[in-house]
Amino acid sequence: MREFFLNVSRYPRYLVAFTLGVMNSVAEPLVARRSNPVTAVALIGALISGGISLILVLHAMVNSAPMA
Repeated sequence: MREFFLNVSRYPRYLVAFTLGVMNSVAEPLVARRSNPVTAVALIGALISGGISLILVLHAMVNSAPMA
């Protein structure tokens, strides 16, 4: 049973490492292209629209009516 809890306690570390790796591989090419003003405006627009979409989806998930 001790091994089970030891393995389960490792999952948050793997999740953080995976998330940071994905964020790094997404952000690295975008940082290289930020010097072009058109690309910078497009990136800012994409970030804002992605954030709004995420907020709306989470809001709809949290405030959904329970199924009868």
